[in-house]
Amino acid sequence: MASESVAAEREPMQVNAAPRRPRILLAASGSVASIKFGNLCHSFLEWAEVRAVATRASLHFIDRGSLPKDLVLYTDDDEWSSWNKIGDSVLHIELRRWADIMVIAPLSANTLGKIAGGLCDNLLTCIVRAWDYNKPLFVAPAMNTFMWTNPFTERHLMTIDELGISLIPPVKKRLACGDYGNGAMAEPSLIYSTVRLFVETRNQPGGSNVQQVVL
Repeated sequence: MASESVAAEREPMQVNAAPRRPRILLAASGSVASIKFGNLCHSFLEWAEVRAVATRASLHFIDRGSLPKDLVLYTDDDEWSSWNKIGDSVLHIELRRWADIMVIAPLSANTLGKIAGGLCDNLLTCIVRAWDYNKPLFVAPAMNTFMWTNPFTERHLMTIDELGISLIPPVKKRLACGDYGNGAMAEPSLIYSTVRLFVETRNQPGGSNVQQVVL
């Protein structure tokens, strides 16, 4: 089962163990920017081990044919498919244990609101609710300009900042809806370089790395 394959790989890395590639959990929520999710996955796979999570809404935009052929993509349907009794593995817990870093790109206005409110009604938000905030979590929002400038968004961003979630801000451009303004997801190349630079900086002498990874 899907969760069993994650459980088999979730052993924590010891500081003195042989180096390994970082484990990145990529997640997409329901924004049209999810059409770039395949590109994002390809970028990270050049450097890291990758698992992916997609909400039901994001699947409307994701072209599965654009995803790396060996990528494991988990959806809400996988959440409890392998659970039958007490003691069986729980997918959102196993994915949290497996990952060194989580990156949600795109982060929709809806999923931002859920995370800020502590809601966990799908696989992605259950992972976030169960996240160990000693490990990095990055988000790259994508939404209409008026959604981005809505007062609720500012409040939600302040809340997730207090949790320790790192923001990769949206950019100004012509949006899919035809409006021009801020709210477009940062390009996959920028998301990738931001996360990789974070890991490389953290792993420099004097950094705060607690795990040894191959860069």
